[in-house]
Amino acid sequence: MRVVVTGAGGQLGAVLVHEFQSGHEVIAFSHRDLDIADDAAVAAAIDPVRPNLIVNAAAFTDVEASEDRPVEAFDANAFGVRALARAARRQHATLVHYSTDFVFDGTGSRPYVEMDRPNPRSVYAMSKLLGEWFAMDAPHAYVLRVESLFGGVPGGPPARGSVETILNTLKNGGSPRVFIDRTVTPTYAIDAAQATRRLIELQAPPGLYHCVNSGSCTWFEFARELATQLGIEARLTPVRMKEVKFRAARPLYCALSNAKLQSLGIQMASWQAALSRFVGTARVLNDRADAT
Repeated sequence: MRVVVTGAGGQLGAVLVHEFQSGHEVIAFSHRDLDIADDAAVAAAIDPVRPNLIVNAAAFTDVEASEDRPVEAFDANAFGVRALARAARRQHATLVHYSTDFVFDGTGSRPYVEMDRPNPRSVYAMSKLLGEWFAMDAPHAYVLRVESLFGGVPGGPPARGSVETILNTLKNGGSPRVFIDRTVTPTYAIDAAQATRRLIELQAPPGLYHCVNSGSCTWFEFARELATQLGIEARLTPVRMKEVKFRAARPLYCALSNAKLQSLGIQMASWQAALSRFVGTARVLNDRADAT
């Protein structure tokens, strides 16, 4: 199978390239190689390749900056997806696109399922929801919602995000500020990539899936578990969402249920088990670095 991966220079994109390279022909485009918001550039880059599968990991993920730069956010997160859906239609290819828990308003009290009604509350969230709709214009499309991604592949781009910030602060002896009232489903990028490949190879019904690890926690609970697995003191600074001045609204409760994915036989590990594998990998990489 010939697979095009867009956004290959990012955290998830690099993991997807690594995952699909085993057994498939992969053509990878970073943002430097291809701006997916440019319809003509997308056609010129993708049509000659004649892919069987297009996997889109390109995104504008800066939630705060999206409030000031809505055109960039909608170009990357929505209109770029439309261009890829059009390319998929021309090539009779399958399209995989990644979305986010931010499409929900966070007022729930149980993990969101795919049938729950979205209610985006920020420019970023609205752009991602529109991208979901555009993705479905492809003849065979999967929209996979992920959240709170962590981890990557050796030699890949440095991962950025809440998990890496907490990890680095703990390792440096600091006291990370963590929310005690924001509930998430942390997801190991490698598990999300493996589940993506399984969906494709199983020829699962197209549609919307929550592609996350199992379970949920507050960021405080996550940071405490991370410290335990690292074997260091959990010196944490608890914070409530209302105490932080955000320009863009964040969902307070945004755990996602992966029951639909698991019903296909795609078993997703608990976030604690995934975190343990991530910590083990990080230790191996650190040991190698110390030995050189």
